Amino acid sequence: MLKDLLERGYGVNEDLNCAERILYGANAVYNLGFDGEDLKVAAGFGGGMAIESVCGALTASTMVLGRMYVKDRAHESELIKDLVRELFDSYTKEMGSIICALLKGKYRTKDMGCHLVIVKAAEILDGIIERNQRNGSSQADADEVSA
Repeated sequence: MLKDLLERGYGVNEDLNCAERILYGANAVYNLGFDGEDLKVAAGFGGGMAIESVCGALTASTMVLGRMYVKDRAHESELIKDLVRELFDSYTKEMGSIICALLKGKYRTKDMGCHLVIVKAAEILDGIIERNQRNGSSQADADEVSA
């Protein structure tokens, strides 16, 4: 879903950074309910938080998981921790790193920028969300786990 949207170039013409492309796209695809002001939270996470640290596509993916699987606070359930670990472990296995500088060195091109990095994050995020939807996991399930 999100992967397909991003593969078609979503956010490129708008000059969105990696984190913005994930969060804005997920907002559209998964109906997260963020408004334009809310979406600005992703701005500073592009380019590995502007210091080529943890990939902005992954930090935005973490935001999506939080929005979808946390009712009030992360400490209410282990679910969000498990999902974020899965996201980062899967991404590291597929791409070799979660660090922006290393990913850019390996995958960034002049013509496409970090497109491959962003699409891979979306693919993994889609897989996690689709599996949890099939299994019926949601914020309500996170609440039950913590009760």
